Amino acid sequence: MRADRLLSILLLLQLKGKMTTGELAERLEVSERTILRDMEALSAAGVPVYAERGSAGGWLLAEGYRTTLTGMNKEEARTLLLAHAEGVLKDLGMSGALESALLKLQASLPPGFRRDAEDVRRRIHVDGAGWHNPLEPVPYLPLVQEAVWEDLKLRFRYPRGGQWTERTVEPLGLVCKATIWYLVGLSDGEPRTFRVSRIAEASVIDETFERPADFDLAKYWESSTERFKAELPKYPALIRLDAKLLPRLKQARYVQTDEVQEEPGGKLLARVDFQTLETACERLLSWGAAVEVVEPEELRRRIGEAAEAIAAIYRSGAR
Repeated sequence: MRADRLLSILLLLQLKGKMTTGELAERLEVSERTILRDMEALSAAGVPVYAERGSAGGWLLAEGYRTTLTGMNKEEARTLLLAHAEGVLKDLGMSGALESALLKLQASLPPGFRRDAEDVRRRIHVDGAGWHNPLEPVPYLPLVQEAVWEDLKLRFRYPRGGQWTERTVEPLGLVCKATIWYLVGLSDGEPRTFRVSRIAEASVIDETFERPADFDLAKYWESSTERFKAELPKYPALIRLDAKLLPRLKQARYVQTDEVQEEPGGKLLARVDFQTLETACERLLSWGAAVEVVEPEELRRRIGEAAEAIAAIYRSGAR
């Protein structure tokens, strides 16, 4: 474990140039005393690490001391930084290993490649967890990508409230959600999200802009997604269902399961939020007799009427 931490310190100093004891301790989740002991161990092992005193000081490596990763060109480095499924690795408990591997990759790159690699991580974030996967044309994606890479302003038309509006945006990055592309950019000084397939009449303005130094594309997307989910309409219901149906209930799109209680006979009582009365009816009818609405009465009545209408069709024998 300590050997891994010592290697991480070495790579962090190669990548960042200078870091304080406190910054290293916070990054590696250990005490500052542990970091000081680790620095002594690195020095004893012949690693040219030294401390720079003063308010702007910190730990540094002697100039020119670094490891190299040979035989890799710029496009290959970009590909490795993008070719991962972060959501899957998080589920497997391997997200820490991913971050460590990317740190080693970045620290091993030549200085010019390293800056380019950091630009990749700042400008493109791939979110592999899908809502749904429609194939939609994105004719302006190459143009948008060019503006993102070159820090150039972008002008386009975008639908809002049934009307087209003209936007001038400072493009900060692209996000791929399953097969859907989104542009994140500053509009009137505030970060906004635009679906690339809805962009029309786009053009790059030959005018650069200063990227906010503290903007984190992945964190912005995560918080934006949470806000979107929180603002969706909700139609609460209490339902009784077969236990074997629970995995399907939890995976259902636009259905949130809030509370589940076990009942005798392999049944579960669950409080769920649908979007609307209509979507609740559609989803519950698709599960047939495996689910029963307990409340609200409005939903019970609507499901019952639909079930009776379906039964009447099949009782009639008409073909």
